[in-house]
Amino acid sequence: MSPVAEVYEIKFAVEPSDIDQLGHVNNVVYLRWVQDVAVAHWTARATKEWQEELLWVVLRHEIDYKQSAQLGDEIQALTWVGAATRARFERFTELRRAADGVALAKARSVWCPIDAQTRRPTGVSAALLEMFSTAYVKKAN
Repeated sequence: MSPVAEVYEIKFAVEPSDIDQLGHVNNVVYLRWVQDVAVAHWTARATKEWQEELLWVVLRHEIDYKQSAQLGDEIQALTWVGAATRARFERFTELRRAADGVALAKARSVWCPIDAQTRRPTGVSAALLEMFSTAYVKKAN
């Protein structure tokens, strides 16, 4: 049986500036929350050394909008890392209304580590892979 990925969670409050002309949270705000929870997870778990050496860029976002959030809602954002290689990390995010747990959006993103100095794609250590991904994919030699 494979280990379960660590789920990281934070909460967001829906602000008046998040509401669009349709009277609910704008789709772009959901995407911002997807990014914000990913960054918070990295900041909370990565060593200071890793944070100084690496930055992350998104290669792809896929998001399914399920329900709309409203002004005054508290949003529960959950994220975890799926399959990873030294140069690509799959990340999943679920956004739920905290009051009742209703799923508002689900996202899958692909992130690439880049060297903080050169701003070029780079590989990561086995230790980092083991900390963040329970589904580390080793490349064949």
